[in-house]
Amino acid sequence: METASLVKLVYLVAAALFIFGLKAMAHPKTAVRGNLLGAAGMLLAIVVALVTVWSEPDASYSYIVIGAILGTAIGAVLAYRVRMTDMPQMVALFNGFGGLASVFVAGGALLLARQAAKAGGGDMSLDGLVATAASGLIGAVTFSGSVVAWGKLQEVSYFKKPLTIPSQQLVNGLVGLLVLGLCVLVSAGYGWVYVPLVIAALALGVLLVNPIGGADMPVVIALLNSYSGLAAAATGFVIDNYVLIIAGSLVGASGVILTNLMCKAMNRSLFNVLFGVMGGSSSDQNVDAIYATVRATSGDDVAMILEGAQRVVFVPGYGMAVSQAQHAVRNLAKLLEARGTKVEYAIHPVAGRMPGHMNVLLAEADVPYDQLKEMDEINPTFDSVDVAIVIGANDVVNPLARTDPKSPIAGMPIIDVDKARNVIIIKRSLSPGFAGIPNPLFAADNALMLFGDGEKAVLEIIAAIKLL
Repeated sequence: METASLVKLVYLVAAALFIFGLKAMAHPKTAVRGNLLGAAGMLLAIVVALVTVWSEPDASYSYIVIGAILGTAIGAVLAYRVRMTDMPQMVALFNGFGGLASVFVAGGALLLARQAAKAGGGDMSLDGLVATAASGLIGAVTFSGSVVAWGKLQEVSYFKKPLTIPSQQLVNGLVGLLVLGLCVLVSAGYGWVYVPLVIAALALGVLLVNPIGGADMPVVIALLNSYSGLAAAATGFVIDNYVLIIAGSLVGASGVILTNLMCKAMNRSLFNVLFGVMGGSSSDQNVDAIYATVRATSGDDVAMILEGAQRVVFVPGYGMAVSQAQHAVRNLAKLLEARGTKVEYAIHPVAGRMPGHMNVLLAEADVPYDQLKEMDEINPTFDSVDVAIVIGANDVVNPLARTDPKSPIAGMPIIDVDKARNVIIIKRSLSPGFAGIPNPLFAADNALMLFGDGEKAVLEIIAAIKLL
């Protein structure tokens, strides 16, 4: 078999591993296996690519080895040092650097083609130039947009509050037209325009993500993930690499599907997310009046309420991630189950700061997969829940989404914890969530506030139950 055919065959095997891995990651029980299959496919593709480079007469492994060592070292350090609470930020940076890599690879291929043309060789074809322009555009937008998303998630002061730009949408439109015009010039053979294209696309990425509110970050992360895949696919066309085309297409398609699911979970269109702003408070809401009847409780009181409960539902949110309370929550659940209580976990699709954030945290604490209930499945049964324990969640349990048409989250599907017989909200304070609005649930007749750090509050409840 010829070398070229063998390479294509191995790339096909790698692509198949990507597809099977992606399918396995669709379910929590098989997610680890899916991740390993995807990693095996990528390792196989990298090995084949290196062998292919080795066969080139002028090939040099020096830069490849240096890059591999640096990348491996950085990746290993991040894998061990990044906390679970910072995982959304790391995903944002992964998306961004994936886009930046596409920019450099496409730019390098264009530069080599220019040099070959000057030496009397063939120039890059039209489809190659179009793919190069697409890679530069999408990759640069992905990188700068991901950096802004990282800044918002990390709550960096410069990014936390959106930069006010007069006539924001008009400016976005003009920069978008400029970028499209530069893409046309690159496609027409003006290779030097690639650098201005990348610079303009970087500015466009900042302008697009800058006004998006923090509550929309799960959608933005999913969308940027899709962008990084599309950039990789375009780069695959530039360098004629089949596995890169397939892998990029899979990431792009899955990212679009996930973005659509996130938008449905928030009852918002993608257009509304990209060009609207979620934030601020409803004009009809008086915070002091809403919280006038808030009742605080203690771990001992919560333990007595749980003593007679037959069904308990935990509702996790970003506060659980911040306090790293998932292991304490699992221990409390085990204690309740030993006493004959049925325990479940209600998962909102956009709880946390990235898609599947709560699932990842609970899986880390070895919570049984069959206890994780999606919002649509558990909502109709909340009237039979004895105790709902909300841990660090806010906007995803805010009844204003149903009752206040002027609210920024109006129409967003929420977890109906207010319909439970008793609601315990574990939270540090009455501060608002990402949407920046008060939550009437905190002052409901059937609700009690247990103020404090999530993990410490749950441990306090566990200690009190053991004394009963």
